[in-house]
Amino acid sequence: MSKRIALVTGGTGGIGSCICRQLAADGFTVVANYIAPEEEKAQAWLASERAAGRDMHIAMGDVSNYESCVAMIAKVKADVGPVSVLVNNAGITKDGMFKKMPLENWMDVLNINLNSVFNVTRQVIDDMLAAGWGRVINMSSINGQKGQFGQANYSAAKAGMHGFTKAVAQETAAKGITVNTISPGYIGTEMVMAIKQEVRDQIVSGIPVGRLGKPEEIAKLVSYLASDDAAFITGANIAINGGQHMC
Repeated sequence: MSKRIALVTGGTGGIGSCICRQLAADGFTVVANYIAPEEEKAQAWLASERAAGRDMHIAMGDVSNYESCVAMIAKVKADVGPVSVLVNNAGITKDGMFKKMPLENWMDVLNINLNSVFNVTRQVIDDMLAAGWGRVINMSSINGQKGQFGQANYSAAKAGMHGFTKAVAQETAAKGITVNTISPGYIGTEMVMAIKQEVRDQIVSGIPVGRLGKPEEIAKLVSYLASDDAAFITGANIAINGGQHMC
């Protein structure tokens, strides 16, 4: 049987790269999505990954734009094959107090973090249904569970992802497709590690296990949910936050 194909949106970023590498290590052919302004960076990323012996491809597309997603998935199908595993990982933040939040910041975050989940999943679900097997994994956030000061847009988008997960999981469960959400807490990415030490120490003090999460821990959870072993898990929201938020 040919290898299953996994598409990771925002796949050339910090956590996205770890997810791609873990999926490749576990036997998937991996396609990492990127946006047009990052073409040079994405090509360099691809060259580095292939030099390391990983079965990687890249696909340009603006996940906030439906027509761009139609074109992206058509190209992936033509060049690589139909997508069996979709990891909706792309996301941005545009933080600020709600009373001062411009409409643009609200719409940009909702479009990239939430509407993208519809835009991309809609393009791959028919092939999963036809195959009788599929995995959709939506990367949410601890702040989608508990909310966060200054993140009304981000928290709303990330909470919305799980509503989508529960509905589509019910529609597709009998067809061999699982749909799940992962909600990470603070992870030791380059962005988080760039925060001032005293601020990071304050963050860690609020995490019961006493440390930041590792991107590799997120990636391993994604790869498990993408496997045959996780066939009985669907409609779930799995928190991976070191005990920072329990519900």
